Amino acid sequence: VQLQASGGGLVQAGGSLRLSCAASGSIGSIDFMAWYRQAPGKQRERVARTSTGGSANYADSVKGRFTISRDNAKNAVYLQMNSLIPEDTAVYFCNMVRSGYRPATYWGQGTQVTVSS
Repeated sequence: VQLQASGGGLVQAGGSLRLSCAASGSIGSIDFMAWYRQAPGKQRERVARTSTGGSANYADSVKGRFTISRDNAKNAVYLQMNSLIPEDTAVYFCNMVRSGYRPATYWGQGTQVTVSS
């Protein structure tokens, strides 16, 4: 199973980007899908997470600007990022977690987001 993330890039402050992540292979039923980010010299932090039923929670720093969504049929997760600020600059990683029988955690390879001021 591999997670392929895409959609990163360079954008000016105030702009928008949409990240996508899709799983290939037999991944089973995923309970949680999330996006994390890691800026240079900082620890990886969770940006947003969504559960099977579609409920979502966000880091305080991105509330009201980012929206996470998922497509269960495609085993895909998305992150719409609006009103970007330079502090959002980081490598963004998608994450999928299967709990219960045969628990597993999967990570994407990371996609760079750079916000210029």
